[in-house]
Amino acid sequence: MDTKKEHVNLLARREIEARMAVPLIEAFAREIGKELAIEIASQVIQSLAKQSGQQLAEQVGGNSLADLSKGIALWQQGDAMSIELLEQSETTLAFHVVKCRYAEMYRESGLQDYGMLLSCNRDFAMIQGFNPDITLFRTQTIMEGKPCCDFRYTLQRS
Repeated sequence: MDTKKEHVNLLARREIEARMAVPLIEAFAREIGKELAIEIASQVIQSLAKQSGQQLAEQVGGNSLADLSKGIALWQQGDAMSIELLEQSETTLAFHVVKCRYAEMYRESGLQDYGMLLSCNRDFAMIQGFNPDITLFRTQTIMEGKPCCDFRYTLQRS
């Protein structure tokens, strides 16, 4: 048996996860109610996102905003998203996502109602796992039908 681990890009992973998670969430919603099922799913997703933030810091070799920038390059693999960099310094990383194949994938799969929960919902918890001294401010997403996602990361100096 070949033990070589095949790499699945993040976009493909999110599609696989969505095709499994959405039917589970909908089944739980029928049993316990939609609001509670989504709340539980959101808590689990955020916990996983925090862990992935910690893993990302290990993978890129640090948890500064410059290191986060390296991680963002990983999220773009497979032409998954296009960004316009607005500002990058030791304390600020600001960019717009102007193309999001994640949003397109959810829409094309008929799962657009779950895109925020399954993908965008991860962003704030992920950064807490990556570096709890970095805050994210975002007011809009393509997933919600807006023209871009406006990401603003700020490092809080102690």
